[in-house]
This record gives sequence, structure tokens and C-alpha cells, in this order.
Amino acid sequence: MGLGELENDVMRQLWASEPPLTVREVHERLAENRALAYTTVMTVLDRLARKGVVKQERSGRAYLYSAAHSREEMAAELMLDALGDVDDPSARLAALQYFVGRVGTREAEAIKDALGGAARPQ
Repeated sequence: MGLGELENDVMRQLWASEPPLTVREVHERLAENRALAYTTVMTVLDRLARKGVVKQERSGRAYLYSAAHSREEMAAELMLDALGDVDDPSARLAALQYFVGRVGTREAEAIKDALGGAARPQ
């Protein structure tokens, strides 16, 4: 699931925080670098909660928000979603080959290691 620029900024704040954050806390952190209405942040957090991207938990009169998934899990889901949009098996293979060809040496080694672990019987 792709996220917009502001949604990504909000998620970065949630990923960077150990405890869940209130709308006010997210707003204050984002407002350090840009002019942003409190209600805009509230709307974005509500939308992310409805998408299942963040967890929303009531705490008194406020809500606390935390990421429902790690940054790595969300990146993997984005890549799988994009690959899922390609129906033709040969085009999927070409997309994977193109992707692997575009990553750096370190990332290519990580892919190779992950594939080696995935090929082993459990």
C-alpha cells in the first residue's frame, strides 16, 4: 500500500518513537519543519488507522497511535503489491531481474542470503 508524502512523514515519527504518540505529539514533531494544521495531522492519523497502517488506542480523552507494522514490513508489502500487479510470469521475472540489477552490492548480498535461507527446509 503506497503512502503519500505527509503519511510517510507521520509514519517516520511513529517509527522513531518507542511509546505510542498522541496527535498533538505527532503534530509538534512535524511542525518543527513545516507549517501544518493540527486537524490535518488528526485526519491523516485517522485515515492511516482505517487503512490498518497504524494502531489507534484510546487513552482517556485522546488516542495513542503506533505503527502497526515495521518500516521493513511495509517496504516488503509495497514491493509485493507492485509485483502482484504484473500478471504475465515472464514480465514478473523481468521485473525481479531489473530490481536485482538496480540494487547495490550490499543489498544484492542480503537478497542472496535471504534466498539461501528460504531454500533450506524448515
